[in-house]
Amino acid sequence: MYIVPFVWLYVAFMMAVAEATSTIGTLLGAGITFLLYGLLPVGLMLYLMGSPARRRANRQTELSQTGRNAAPQDSSQGDGSSHAPADTVAPEREKTPGL
Repeated sequence: MYIVPFVWLYVAFMMAVAEATSTIGTLLGAGITFLLYGLLPVGLMLYLMGSPARRRANRQTELSQTGRNAAPQDSSQGDGSSHAPADTVAPEREKTPGL
């Protein structure tokens, strides 16, 4: 999974070396080239690719802190949402006379 970022950083590093050793290039330009072509795009890509794993870890931490995994929820208490709990007993239908 990490081979593409490593290869891209290598390419950006080689671009920076080529700029630094060029007759019209500078070390400042090489540093900016490596930063703008290498570190920033790779850092952004790794950050975006890691967001589902971070979200999953945060959700797991939150669930373990609230204790939802430890004890099953009582159905008569509701589910904690703003909706009314569902009636567990079906209402009895009235019988109409004459039918």
